[in-house]
Amino acid sequence: MTELLLGIGLGLSAGISPGPLQALVVTSTLRSGFGAGVRVAIAPLLTDTPIVAASVFVISSVPETWVRGIAIAGGLAIIVMGGWEILNARSHARRTEEVGPSRDMLKGAIVNLLNPHPWIFWIGVGAPTLVTAWRDTPGRGLAFLIGFYTFIVAAKVAIAAVVAAGGTRLSTEARYWLLVAGGALLIGFGTFLVIRA
Repeated sequence: MTELLLGIGLGLSAGISPGPLQALVVTSTLRSGFGAGVRVAIAPLLTDTPIVAASVFVISSVPETWVRGIAIAGGLAIIVMGGWEILNARSHARRTEEVGPSRDMLKGAIVNLLNPHPWIFWIGVGAPTLVTAWRDTPGRGLAFLIGFYTFIVAAKVAIAAVVAAGGTRLSTEARYWLLVAGGALLIGFGTFLVIRA
């Protein structure tokens, strides 16, 4: 029960914390609707398996240069995506239909996989918690994973729903500026990750 509650708490806080994936959920929802936001929100379900496996496997032997390399690559990818959002904000602001479902999922997967935050979380917090719980009993480890992923995805889907509900009442100009702001946030997050690395 403790592991389930810990997973729920960590998943909820990760789901509502500002970051590159949340910014992408918001901009995708504004650009293409609720479905696009949901497709980005489920990215952790698609990309965290290798992150978790690698973190558990190398938890005690990750060189600092790897963490820096991940941070730089992730930061640069996020900067490019932010720039793309800004360059295309005018045309995206006029478009309200959902387009490119596979692109939304791919963008979310790339941001999540290259974002160093999941790697740092799993190396520093998630993997030790999971390994300790699993050694006690596999059911406790599964409870942690279920609580974490249920609530990280649910929180991001809820954010997409709120943005989608408000976005339909926005003017094209307001949508444009929100998309520009979202793109700028992505560039800011990416720059921060690169500088910090």
